[in-house]
Amino acid sequence: MSTPQVAALLREGAAKLPGEDARHEAEQLLLHVLGVDRAWLFAHATDPVDDDARQRFELLLQRRAEGHPLAYLTGRRGFWTLDLQVNVATLIPRPETELLVEQALARLPPDHMARVADLGTGSGAIALSIASERPLATVMATDLLGPTLAVAVKNAQAHGLDNVWFRRGHWYAALGVDRFDMIVSNPPYIAAGDPHLQQGDLRFEPPPALASGADGLDAIREIIAGAPDHLVPGGWLLLEHGWDQGPAIRALLEQGGFTEVETVQDLEQRDRVTLGRLRGIS
Repeated sequence: MSTPQVAALLREGAAKLPGEDARHEAEQLLLHVLGVDRAWLFAHATDPVDDDARQRFELLLQRRAEGHPLAYLTGRRGFWTLDLQVNVATLIPRPETELLVEQALARLPPDHMARVADLGTGSGAIALSIASERPLATVMATDLLGPTLAVAVKNAQAHGLDNVWFRRGHWYAALGVDRFDMIVSNPPYIAAGDPHLQQGDLRFEPPPALASGADGLDAIREIIAGAPDHLVPGGWLLLEHGWDQGPAIRALLEQGGFTEVETVQDLEQRDRVTLGRLRGIS
């Protein structure tokens, strides 16, 4: 068997994957195997690929064809301006979650000190993005599971972010008696029986990070109910949620003592983030 060249191996790999992103995904897998960047890949299109690398590439192609998420196969995912480590202990950061970061930053002046808590941080995507854009802010990132929190810690270290702290615990149990100027969260919000949980990447992601009760709102109810005890007067609570949950979450926030309640839509004009401000002391 002749030794394949880079370009030929890439073409063969793309042909083994379904969908319109096949070429891009094959490219990402080959970059991961070879440990090079995209510019190298094309500058060395006629270079031979040794047998060990070819076999590892073939294995990753097979797993991707079986449905395993690309981010778990490469162990990386880009989010905001950061390249993050991910694994099966973490939810895969998604582009629509960047809307939550945008809305948080809009309420955190860059020249002011602030305390922010990110509940259920996962890979640390939200917390680290905020910390990178607001160096005067102190960001507390929490998660229930130790292996998940360990990934977030590694990501913070990799990006040299020293204004992020980490605590392990269930929602507010991790915060103790501390109060914050802002609490953000991308909690589980899919209904437990939703068929989407058995489709696509969701099949491989940690179920506790995805589903939350019969209507998907159990975690959000708990976060909203506990927020007044952990926000300063006038502090903000921002939540990512499903496309059809905006009205219910606005009602919960208003009942919970929040004002300036609104829902912000993502680029597909779907409800994605709902937020509110805790009433100040009159």
